[in-house]
Amino acid sequence: MHTYEVDDMTCGHCAGRITNAVLAVDPAADVRVDLGRHEVIVASTAPAATVESAIRGAGYTPVPRTRPTGGADATQRSGCCCAGAARRG
Repeated sequence: MHTYEVDDMTCGHCAGRITNAVLAVDPAADVRVDLGRHEVIVASTAPAATVESAIRGAGYTPVPRTRPTGGADATQRSGCCCAGAARRG
């Protein structure tokens, strides 16, 4: 699994270009894009350097990153409005 922050990805067109670029190097890849987080997650058997190069070739600037662990992510969500609704019961 390869995760990238792509700050210059700003719209659905960008997401499509990145997805197509990754699929060109690995047609079996699973590409997930979160525009709000500027995040691209790729499940692929291709080496990370190949995936990163494909994204760069599409005109974007991927920065490899590790995803936060469940514990850190859960801490970030503690202020969510849904958590408050569950407590009000």
